[in-house]
Amino acid sequence: MPFAKIDDTLEMYYEDDNFCDPWRKPETVVLHHGNAKNARLWYAWVPLLSRQYRVVRLDARGFGRSSVPPEGYDWSLSNFGADLLRLLDLLEVDKVHYIGETIGGTIGLQFAYDHPERVQTLTACTSPFNFAGVDTYKDHYKLVSEAGVAAWVQKTAERRLEPGKSDPAHHQWYIEQMSQTEKRVVLETLAYLVTQDLTDLLPQIKTPTLVLASEQNARDNPDRTKLFAEKLADGRLVAIPGTSGYVQHSAPEECVLAWRQFLGEISGR
Repeated sequence: MPFAKIDDTLEMYYEDDNFCDPWRKPETVVLHHGNAKNARLWYAWVPLLSRQYRVVRLDARGFGRSSVPPEGYDWSLSNFGADLLRLLDLLEVDKVHYIGETIGGTIGLQFAYDHPERVQTLTACTSPFNFAGVDTYKDHYKLVSEAGVAAWVQKTAERRLEPGKSDPAHHQWYIEQMSQTEKRVVLETLAYLVTQDLTDLLPQIKTPTLVLASEQNARDNPDRTKLFAEKLADGRLVAIPGTSGYVQHSAPEECVLAWRQFLGEISGR
């Protein structure tokens, strides 16, 4: 199992898949999970990408198989990005196509702002850019605090995969993956996130960015989808037709196709 020593408190788990022709040096794609998740959630994307790209997915600090930081750790979007930067340096990767889901996409926004020279393209899947003043995150903190991580995941699970369409076994597996996250980590990250608003940052992010969403999410949440893309300096929204839930997990093939089309548009400029 591959681990990278990022600093004295973090042994980061990562996976590095590359099934490209051995005489060719491929570009690298980074897959970054969201809050209370891990690299396993990207399982369906890897075979779709790794024949043409080197695919690096990681368990961020505090999640999955990576080290849990000591109490009092300074959680921040920039610190998540600094961990990724160190991993890329250790792997001798210069620039990446960054794909993040939910909070992983938010981390990607900050990373593209902090380290624009390391990002070729950015993709945010079902990702928020403003948490401040949103009661949902405060409610999540209260639920985790009172009932624990598993109760929070169970209560919010219906919106993550397509209701009535997704395989029940997939649904249960997803819940089990999230429920493994340590309660303190979830509480500390939620407490930090409710203070974050990246609205003013978006126009300053020059990286070509794809905002990827389900059709239902784009229809019901234009402030998190259409407005998001419009605020970016070089953003575009793609809503996958006929989908709901967290489309990156419920419709991976369609998402990868949309991402490839996005890259084609960028390269054709």
